[in-house]
Amino acid sequence: MIQVIYHWTVAPDKFLQFQKVWKSTTNYIHQNVEGALGSRMIRSIENPSEVRTIAKWRSIHDWSAFWEGENPKEMSEMRLIGHRSSVEVFEEVEDQTYS
Repeated sequence: MIQVIYHWTVAPDKFLQFQKVWKSTTNYIHQNVEGALGSRMIRSIENPSEVRTIAKWRSIHDWSAFWEGENPKEMSEMRLIGHRSSVEVFEEVEDQTYS
């Protein structure tokens, strides 16, 4: 499995709108894109404009097929609200989080 960290800058007055669109986008991708396992969002306490979304994928191949050219159409509405400054891909080595 891999995890993809998207770095976003979102104006504080646009955050709730961004969160709503992110949730809808994440659910759509999870239900319709092969290998997508969901996502979570975190926001900086020190700088609320800094937002990270962390998507979990079954494999780098599944994510690469979705990514096709660095601007997946499914994420276009999010890019209208926030600025995506970078994307990092990590191999998941071990997960000891609990719900």
